[in-house]
Amino acid sequence: MIRSNCHAGGLTRLVLLGAGLAYGPFPMAAQTGASGGEWRYWAGDAGSTRYAPLDQIDASNAGDLEVAWRWQARNFGPTPEAYYRVTPLYVNGTVYATAGFRRAAVAIDPETGETLWMYRLDEGERGRNAPRGNSGRGVGYWTDGVEERVLLITPGYHMVSLDAKTGVPDPAFGEGGIVDLKLGLGREIDLVNDRIGSSSPPVVVGDVIVVGAALPQGGRPPTKEMPPGHVRGFDARTGAQLWTFHTIPQPGDPGHETWEDGSWDFTGNAAVWTPFTADLELGYVYLPVEAGTGDYYGGHRPGNNLYSQSVVCVDARNGEVVWFYQTVRHGIWDFDPPAAPILMDITVDGREIRAVAQVTKQSFTYVFDRVTGEPVWPIEERPVPAGDVPGEWYAPTQPFPTLPVPFDVQGATEDDLIDLTPELKAQALDVAKNLTLGELFTPPTVLVEGGNQGTLITPGSLGGANWPGAAYDPETQQLFVGSATRPTVIGLVHDPESSNMQYIAGRPRGVGGPQGLPLMKPPWGRITALDMKTGQKAWTIANDHTPSFVEAHPALEGVEIPRTGRPSRAGLLATRTLLFAGTGGGTMSADPTGLLRAHDKATGEILAEIELPSHQTGVPMTYMHDGKQYIVVAVAGRGVPGELVALRLPG
Repeated sequence: MIRSNCHAGGLTRLVLLGAGLAYGPFPMAAQTGASGGEWRYWAGDAGSTRYAPLDQIDASNAGDLEVAWRWQARNFGPTPEAYYRVTPLYVNGTVYATAGFRRAAVAIDPETGETLWMYRLDEGERGRNAPRGNSGRGVGYWTDGVEERVLLITPGYHMVSLDAKTGVPDPAFGEGGIVDLKLGLGREIDLVNDRIGSSSPPVVVGDVIVVGAALPQGGRPPTKEMPPGHVRGFDARTGAQLWTFHTIPQPGDPGHETWEDGSWDFTGNAAVWTPFTADLELGYVYLPVEAGTGDYYGGHRPGNNLYSQSVVCVDARNGEVVWFYQTVRHGIWDFDPPAAPILMDITVDGREIRAVAQVTKQSFTYVFDRVTGEPVWPIEERPVPAGDVPGEWYAPTQPFPTLPVPFDVQGATEDDLIDLTPELKAQALDVAKNLTLGELFTPPTVLVEGGNQGTLITPGSLGGANWPGAAYDPETQQLFVGSATRPTVIGLVHDPESSNMQYIAGRPRGVGGPQGLPLMKPPWGRITALDMKTGQKAWTIANDHTPSFVEAHPALEGVEIPRTGRPSRAGLLATRTLLFAGTGGGTMSADPTGLLRAHDKATGEILAEIELPSHQTGVPMTYMHDGKQYIVVAVAGRGVPGELVALRLPG
């Protein structure tokens, strides 16, 4: 039985009532994070909690952590990588990771950092055309209790099943251990030139491997006709494709009518490019689906565009939709759900709820009953501004969660501009006079030479939360979110030499912050703790110290500067005793030294700072090996090629 309701001309939410009845009642199975001292999934456990109940490292000794080993990725690939975003796995006494622009899979000794084996698939021109030509975020893992496999998604969009002990491809899987993921998408794909791939690992649910996709960034797509980002399930033993979930509904699928004017037939993207999540007991996967082509102009795809920018719960056994919620109608802001949803068992007003939470770029946290899809707190449809871009289709309302409270700035007014001195504020106002400012969901505007340079979208496409996601402590029921206060200026242009789309993102001029400083007032990055029992903030702090170039800036001489943080996201790891957060790279990361900080989970107080060779670029993980707790994080930066750094206590 399907329950649905219609909104703004199309189906926006669907629940399959009784979908789980075949599996019996659902008792409260507590979420405990990574178990057994291992780290079997990208975010620790299948529920993406980034939590491990380990306590050997605690407030009394975190400052004593020292480097146990450093594993260098500099020689993997033709050039060193300066943005190394992997989070390793630790399973059965071995660390597994990826490295290099050709994305080698590697096995590493967890005590010494010795390389045990390496596998790389040379993909030639196809690999060079990959949309995500980097080391990726890591690997997946499957076992039936006897056989063990490491699952690698290559830049050119092959899936390889490797023997976890030897790194040799499994001959029973696909063709010689390899499945071509460009086949079976339901639309003709050029195997060499069409740019579809994935930089995130698959999720394993029982004997089903669930695979997402990623395409080139969508601000300036060369064409409105792109490959679709359908999600698929594969047999873990044979590699056979079992099912396809059409993220862009096909004729006969619910939601097909939300792609008007036949746009379902040629529009692409609507992929799951970020890691995603599974409930192993229910057999469900939770998919954060991005927008259709392109990010800032949707005139070629009128309608609400299901399942774009939605959280979708799919049965991993057959690919059928259990429920979904669309977080952005007809997206034109690049507000993709950017991170793995997080499973959590919470108590709200005396009710025990098996929940799933999705943090977003717009600094919302959407929280649902993960079995039924019912919102835990009310979500209100509120009117939003319409724009005047020719040919665009505007959704009249957008969904606003009433709780939890937003974890970062939303929308931009003159009061939000930098004001550390009156002169800087005046210069910021001078920049802003050529920009469109407004509330959250103020739409992009057309770039006018010598006039309007676009809309100041806050949070921007790199603001709010992003792929590092959040960490959840099941013991205290607190959610920790790293976010960036980082707006994006979007001015649209008609550029037929670059794209057959009517409008794509232009290149605004004169819209930087005054004298090289950010346009917005600090803090420029935050860590926020949300109490998931109430939806309120427990605490919030700047994510880093004030960058040295800001402290030494001549315009700020004699000015008392607050702790500003930086506009990047701290990757977070929660343990039984502490919250760990690294200093992110990217913007304003000229300071050469990186830090891993240990925070008090109850207050955010910094308890210890551990120096790293460079800034954190991956997300930290932890494991126990031979009675010792390790923390491993990927780092990289200027002059520091990507590497893994493992920390442990002395002795």
